[in-house]
Parts: sequence; C-alpha cells; structure tokens
Amino acid sequence: MIRTVARKIYIILIFIFLYAPIATLMILSFNASRTRAKWGGVTLHWYISLFDNREILQALWNTLFIAFISSFIAVVIGTVACIAINYMGKHKRAIVMGITNIPMLNADIVTGISLMLLFISLGIKLGMGTILLAHITFNIPYVILCVMPRMKQLNPSTFEAALDLGASPAYAFFKVVFPDILPGVLSGFLMAFTMSLDDFIITHFTKGAGVDTLSTKIYTEVKKGIKPEMYALSTIIFVTVLLLLFLINKAPKEKLD
Repeated sequence: MIRTVARKIYIILIFIFLYAPIATLMILSFNASRTRAKWGGVTLHWYISLFDNREILQALWNTLFIAFISSFIAVVIGTVACIAINYMGKHKRAIVMGITNIPMLNADIVTGISLMLLFISLGIKLGMGTILLAHITFNIPYVILCVMPRMKQLNPSTFEAALDLGASPAYAFFKVVFPDILPGVLSGFLMAFTMSLDDFIITHFTKGAGVDTLSTKIYTEVKKGIKPEMYALSTIIFVTVLLLLFLINKAPKEKLD
C-alpha cells in the first residue's frame, strides 16, 4: 500500500516538474502586465500584437523554413546512404555506422564551432545558406538511424524479382522497396524536423548578422527581457503540438472501433 502511494506521488512530482514551467509560460501569455512580477489581469493583447511583430514572425518563418528544407534534403541523402550501407560488407558497414554515430554523440558546441570554422576557411559568408547546410549535416545521422532498421528487415529477393519481371531499378525501388521503408523515412523526417526546430548552439555559430531563428531570437532577448509576445507564440506552438499528438493517438482507436 505504502509503495503504491509512493509511486503515485513520485509520478505526480515528475509531471509537476515537467509541466509547471510550461503552465507558468501559458499563464504569463495572458498577463496584461509586461512584467512577470505583477499580475495585471487577463488579456489577449499579446496574441494580437504577436501577428504585428515582424521580427518574431520572420524568426518563426526562418525556423520553419530551415527545419522543413533541411529535413527533406537530409531524408533524401540519408535514405540513399542507407541503401548504399545496406549493400556493404559486414565490416565496412560496421565502420560506416560507427562513423555515422559520431555526430550524434559529439557535443553540439564542437559541431557548431567546427562547421563555423569550415565555412570561414572556405570563404563562405555566414547566413541562411550556412545554417541550412549545418542543419542538413547534423540531421543526416538521425535519418540513417531511423531508416537503417527498416532496410535490414527488407527481403532483397522482392527487389530482384521486380527486376526479373522487367521493372526498371527506379520503378522497382519506389514500388517495392520504398513502401516498406516508408515508416522509417517518416520517422527520420520527424526526428530531423524536431532536432532542427529545437537547435540553438549550431545555429548560433553558423548564422550571420541579421538572420535569426526562434532560438537565437529568444537568446538575444534574454539580456534585455523577453517580450510577452514570445510567451504567446510558445503557447500556440505547445497547444498545436498537443492537438496533433491527440489526433494521432486517437486515429488508430477509431479505426479499431
């Protein structure tokens, strides 16, 4: 009895520590006062002014654009890499997969500084292009990590049978192989999109002057005080993700019914 109660209290405390900061942020997004220390009543002013703030909207657009484009390119490169790795010998495959895992285990600050030095040494001006290249670079290993298990489950005989029946390699890939690895590809895309959306350190070191994402924008505002519009934007993002998770988890139940 005591052990059961202790477990419930432990779980409740975990959820409190996880979601109390988010709840605080959501409450402050409705605070009429600009300061966090004073409650000025309930208002929707910050949500309205959010859509009039061009700097925040530009940072949001940059964040979504970089996340989507880098994830898409990383998925294409990572999927092709998985096909090549899958046809390697056992020892070569182990070496390549070991090298692939290094960026994921490496500290972000090391990756960020290394990419910054590389771009500078090549004479590439830091800006939107360098951020995009950096995000593609660190997203590829995550795509390979998601797609590779699906590649190992494939039966190579089905692809060869499609070729024997007269299908071209490209047609056989998209009709036979791709449908089987599609769950891994989608998982890789979502993983890459999430990592890119959430990244700060690598973006901070590879961005140029005048280019901001949400993470770098918030970091800049910390010194002079975060605008309440950021609370409103964060609340909208959280509610959107929550609704998407609810719809995704509810859809299989409806099919089963």
